[in-house]
Amino acid sequence: MIIAKNDEAKRSKIWKLVTLVSSVLIVVIAVYLLMKMFTANPLEGSWESEDGDLVVNVGVNGAMTVKVYDISEGTDVSVEMEYTLDKEEKTITIKEDMAALEEQVRKADGAYTEETLVSALSGVATTFDYNIEGNRLILSEREYGEQLTFVKK
Repeated sequence: MIIAKNDEAKRSKIWKLVTLVSSVLIVVIAVYLLMKMFTANPLEGSWESEDGDLVVNVGVNGAMTVKVYDISEGTDVSVEMEYTLDKEEKTITIKEDMAALEEQVRKADGAYTEETLVSALSGVATTFDYNIEGNRLILSEREYGEQLTFVKK
């Protein structure tokens, strides 16, 4: 009774407007959720290995940071790497950037060598099949079947 002062025509217009706005809002939210669900990167975020020796931060546009703990006598190192994700095949290919590795070794001032760093990253720089189960990421190497298991941070 308060809305439109008992004028049925005005109340009908207001009701149609409210219905139209809420319908458009529902459609926009549904489209957003569907786009997010099917186009988002399922691996994006920070993942810590179960062993606690690696942390992988998967970003957007193929950028990834791998942090290796205790590479030599308590020295931790973060290395920028690149990845290619194929959601249909459920594979991820991780590549090391040699220029970034050389930069890290130069910054380390002799704490570790390039060979040590490449050796520490050798288990990560390859092609994996990935599987996500809840907050757990399992990377299975395609050639030898070795697995790396990560937990979402």
